[in-house]
Amino acid sequence: MIKRHRASVIAAVLAFAAPAAFAADVAPRAPATAQYLAPAPASTWVITIGAEARYLPKFEGADSMIVRPLPIIRVSRAGKEGRFRAPRDGATIALYDTEEFKLGPTFKLRQGRKESDDPGNLRGLGDVNWAFEVGAFAEYWPSEWLRTRAEVRQGFGGHRGVVADLTADVVYRATPQLTLSGGPRLTAGTAASFNPYFGIDAQQALLSGLPVYDARGGLRSYGAGAQARYAWTPQWATHMFIEYERLAGDAGNSPLVTQRGSRDQIQMGLGVTYSFNVPGLW
Repeated sequence: MIKRHRASVIAAVLAFAAPAAFAADVAPRAPATAQYLAPAPASTWVITIGAEARYLPKFEGADSMIVRPLPIIRVSRAGKEGRFRAPRDGATIALYDTEEFKLGPTFKLRQGRKESDDPGNLRGLGDVNWAFEVGAFAEYWPSEWLRTRAEVRQGFGGHRGVVADLTADVVYRATPQLTLSGGPRLTAGTAASFNPYFGIDAQQALLSGLPVYDARGGLRSYGAGAQARYAWTPQWATHMFIEYERLAGDAGNSPLVTQRGSRDQIQMGLGVTYSFNVPGLW
């Protein structure tokens, strides 16, 4: 089913992202929720919490899908939070925060993998624990309608490698409540971040029937994504998104991907967030 509809879903990503790109010349970025939160002292912080239901591959490189819940956490200074969050953003705290540039720590959970998730394709490969990725992010707005962002994170648990995400998003305010966004994505990593998910050691090869494979680091994937976000009240907002990525390099060449999965990876999701002011966290 996934293979038959893959082309149409990829086309949907591009079709969804294109209007935002062309609309950028029509209206400047004006984050939809920023104006809904009541004015607060400079020492006040805004905390955004929420959850998403994501329809995503059962494992990295899989051709079958599953629904998983994921948390959302974001902390920013009042009046500077921007209220924009892309689906791939980690949980962040903007310690250095200006109109154009943000910098601070970031945290992300990376889903694990269990043989029981897909016994037919994962037999003999063992389980991979959830990974906790901790690092830093930098966010730059070169114009009022374009956001660029970089995250570099060190993994703990399921993997112990380094992962880097580079993204860019055109951000278009269609109405005071509705914000559309979309743009390109790129992910790279070290060998230690690849091998738990794409590598196959001698024992796994014997049990799974797949050849031994040592995944080196480098480019992991490239793609594009788009999102629509609607602010219902000063605190509550909902969003929906679609993300497409093409596995590349040693990740895309893994026998697990080429023989039992797909290089084309798709995620879709629905989420809800709640924002509130907190005076003087520090």
